[in-house]
Amino acid sequence: MAVPFFDINRQNIALKVDLDKALSAVIEKGRFILGENVTKLEEEVAAYCGTKYAVGVASGTDALHLSLRACGICPGDEVITSPFTFVATADAIAYCGATPVFVDIKPNTFNIDPRLAEKAITDKTKAILPVHIYGQACEMDILAEICKKNDLFLVEDSAQAIGAEYNGKKAGSTGDISGFSFFPTKNLGCFGDGGMVTTNDDALANEVRVLRGHGSSKTYHYDIVGYNSRLDELQAAVIRAKLPHLDAYSAARRKNATLYRKQLKEVDEITLPHEDPKAKHAYNQFTIRVKDRNELFEFLKVKDVGRMIYYPLSLHLQPAFKTLGYKEGSLPESEAAQCEVLSLPIFPELTENEILEACKAIKEFYKK
Repeated sequence: MAVPFFDINRQNIALKVDLDKALSAVIEKGRFILGENVTKLEEEVAAYCGTKYAVGVASGTDALHLSLRACGICPGDEVITSPFTFVATADAIAYCGATPVFVDIKPNTFNIDPRLAEKAITDKTKAILPVHIYGQACEMDILAEICKKNDLFLVEDSAQAIGAEYNGKKAGSTGDISGFSFFPTKNLGCFGDGGMVTTNDDALANEVRVLRGHGSSKTYHYDIVGYNSRLDELQAAVIRAKLPHLDAYSAARRKNATLYRKQLKEVDEITLPHEDPKAKHAYNQFTIRVKDRNELFEFLKVKDVGRMIYYPLSLHLQPAFKTLGYKEGSLPESEAAQCEVLSLPIFPELTENEILEACKAIKEFYKK
């Protein structure tokens, strides 16, 4: 039995009637940019996350970039973040002309180590940007206290974590501002690129709105140089059709994770995902650690079992950031993780038999 890593068609086919209706309504009205679906989605996401505002933008990358811009991050500033993440996290900092300062992760959660983040603060530091990697929320209480004490912005990268929680608060609701992604493979995905910024701050929300529309707060009047970063109506309509199902999708992911744990708990060579007791994991990915990762990766390929490596080279070692001066050995936990992580299929529509097939293959590998 082939086991796909991800199959978006299963979800879309199940919602075909609702999706067709939503998209047809947009086409019939003929308004495709910043229409009623965007406005209503912003209200619905804000309500879901428990924030005062949500502002739709063109992508998750833009959500982070515009969040940092709204906070006033500019050339000469430093932003502390994790190296163990998708490149967009650091790109967003670089787009502002600021310097990403990478600090190491905790080996159990793969999230930024707050203790190390605090040690990295300098006179140039303006923000800390934690990443809720794989769908597990960072230690937001500690990070919020550090930022408050040092008068820093706390900008959440919630791209992989919509629906995740820490101390009962949704990802995207604790920091000053947060960026979400609606890329198709995310827990809540659209039919292309899309993003959302959440915040409780009136001024930050207004600044993101101005920035996303070419720097304009009044038609054909431009207060600042902004960007073309608007969430379009078709994508908003798709997300609105899926949002009512998000909690069920998250529950299915957690159920799948539980089955994996049951099946793989006795495989000594595997380190299963850790769940912070204060957190509710959204499982955008189910990521195990194994010493012989590359060999297992190739074995599962032969067995036609989906798998991915997020991420094979931490950002501090990427050529794009070589001018920052990091060397191999600079951030040992991130470097160890990049050699050992392997993500298994976890999407909501994955069947029990498919999970059992994946686990069977893994067990077979370790019995060789």
